[in-house]
Amino acid sequence: MDALRGNFSDTLNLLRKATSARVYNAAKVVSSFHYSRLLNKPNHWALPTSIAIEPTTSCNLRCPECPSGLRSFTRPTGMLQAELFKKVIDELAPTLSYLTFYFQGEPYLHPQFLDLVGYASQKNIYTATSTNAHYLTDAMARKTVESGLDRLIISIDGTTQETYQAYRVGGRLDKVLEGARNIIRWKRELKSITPFVVFQFLVVRPNEHQVTAVHQLAREIGADQVALKTAQIYDYAMGSDLIPTTDKYARYKQNADGTYSIKNRLESHCWKMWQSCVITWDGKVVPCCFDKDAQYVMGDLQTESFKQIWQGPKYREFRASLLRSRSEIEMCKNCTEGTKVWA
Repeated sequence: MDALRGNFSDTLNLLRKATSARVYNAAKVVSSFHYSRLLNKPNHWALPTSIAIEPTTSCNLRCPECPSGLRSFTRPTGMLQAELFKKVIDELAPTLSYLTFYFQGEPYLHPQFLDLVGYASQKNIYTATSTNAHYLTDAMARKTVESGLDRLIISIDGTTQETYQAYRVGGRLDKVLEGARNIIRWKRELKSITPFVVFQFLVVRPNEHQVTAVHQLAREIGADQVALKTAQIYDYAMGSDLIPTTDKYARYKQNADGTYSIKNRLESHCWKMWQSCVITWDGKVVPCCFDKDAQYVMGDLQTESFKQIWQGPKYREFRASLLRSRSEIEMCKNCTEGTKVWA
């Protein structure tokens, strides 16, 4: 019952942020997407309803399938500048419904992170972030609640330290749980319905036996929801020790010859190319979260407006190539839709 109340309040919170301009823009996004599919031409006459922006590429952990954790970026690393962030938000706020403060890295390592959240919250935009929760001290938890952050995704990939550290290399489960408890306590102290707290459980072979246990842990601490997420494996063809044995938690299937392939069909269209995008810490606009090393840069917000990039020739050609054949785009070959099982 508490979970149902939490989901309802979160949905109501999102709906309350709707304006006539945002609803109209969303309608144009939907119509332009379906029109493009029908004609097989990349038409777009709206702005995105959702964007993700990267506070930083820095991270304290060394997760094995993460470029931040592996320190394997070829693109520059750094911190998002407040001036650039405000420029983007000021341009998009009238039509933007949802803002995710995450791409790569740990957002709480950015010294002004919650000030940036507060700026977007003042524009009545729904804000979300994803964290490994190692920096949610008592003071930081209170500031998080006070910032107006609407959704806080806490990565908790194990219910024991041994299992947790199998993927979250260098992490401490006790710090994660302490941070989660701090958030829940300050929500109650400040009588706030936000942030909506999600325990995100990346299901991999070392932790798949703890799916039931993470639900119990979430109930004990007071999280609003558990989200089970499948893992992206970069070199999956010959298998991996991280691919779960439980089929519904795996993005990949084993073939008769022992190799692995993606289970889902890769259709030659993608809703995200019309509805959302990702902005790196230094202002590069990339198509989606699969472009972790920013190899498909659509434009630079340091020198162009967002609208110029979003409706410009480079983006149109990218959408056109996607409509022709998804196989033309390397990063799309390891992309699966529906990567979360909401519990």
